Amino acid sequence: MSAPLLPTTVVGSYPQPDWLVDRALLAKGVPRVRVHELWRVPETFLEQAQDDATLLAIRDMERAGIDIITDGEMRRESYSNRFATALEGIDNDHPATIVNRSNRSVQVPRVVARIRRTHPVEVRDMAFLRRNTDRRAKITLPGPFTMAQQVKNEFYRDDEEMAMDFAAAVNAEARDLQAAGADVIQFDEPWVRNDPQAAKRYAVKAINRALEGLTVPTVVHVCFGYAAVVNEKPTGYAFLPELAGTIAAQISIEAAQPKLDLGVLKDLSGKQIMLGVIDLGDRTIETPEEVAARIRAGLRYVGADRLIPAPDCGMKYLPREVAFGKLAALAAGAGIVRRELS
Repeated sequence: MSAPLLPTTVVGSYPQPDWLVDRALLAKGVPRVRVHELWRVPETFLEQAQDDATLLAIRDMERAGIDIITDGEMRRESYSNRFATALEGIDNDHPATIVNRSNRSVQVPRVVARIRRTHPVEVRDMAFLRRNTDRRAKITLPGPFTMAQQVKNEFYRDDEEMAMDFAAAVNAEARDLQAAGADVIQFDEPWVRNDPQAAKRYAVKAINRALEGLTVPTVVHVCFGYAAVVNEKPTGYAFLPELAGTIAAQISIEAAQPKLDLGVLKDLSGKQIMLGVIDLGDRTIETPEEVAARIRAGLRYVGADRLIPAPDCGMKYLPREVAFGKLAALAAGAGIVRRELS
């Protein structure tokens, strides 16, 4: 299915059913290590249950009218740990405890040897999605800079060297995802705004290494964190213009909740913009007219052929009925603006 003008999409995740995950445990944070106790279904039946949940997510996105869908990330405990902890060189069984920038103790994997991808991680996920929809299909991977920020380095001489090995692993996975039928591949890089000085040194280099050889449209997603986890959000990005130097076709930004000054989009004039027009910090479902107004605001800076309306971030932490309502409003709002442009 070809995409219309102003094609709608999701960032990645969709709410996992209560029968699949312990949502009270999920609400405690975004895990870096594996949290097997999160799953309510015994290991023997877990893959089957995750497949069923994925079908629910696919059908919800289709019913809502979304043009470019994902698998809802139903098989993931967080956006990053499924892939990151599957790599050789990562010790997930004996994690380190660090204090993050919010002064909270967080368990993270230890890097104890050279990072390598020894087997596919999300390829079955992509193949399942491809078999079960005729919509354009996107799959997401954690970006190399972000993964390097979410571990304790006990092997590499510096974090840049480690990030480049993460990039090689991401690239190998992304190439296989493309072969499995991905129409769009997205790298999630929220941590570039947490450490902009390190990001300025090597984030673009690592992202471009991860993107090497891909021929489908690619996206770099940056945000201020899940609304359920991060309440106070800045109104501007510390690291955004630099992403113009990536070879990604699209940059995905959070704009609705933080009320971002969209003038920053001028710095990304060579990119398509995946614009967050759905506020995930407010469980009130937007009206299509509210969504249309946010899309029109983006069109002051980005041509309609370069704008892709989306939620601010992943929808994992929302109630399912709220997430569905917001996606339906997204599709309807984009439809209003399309008709105005026709």
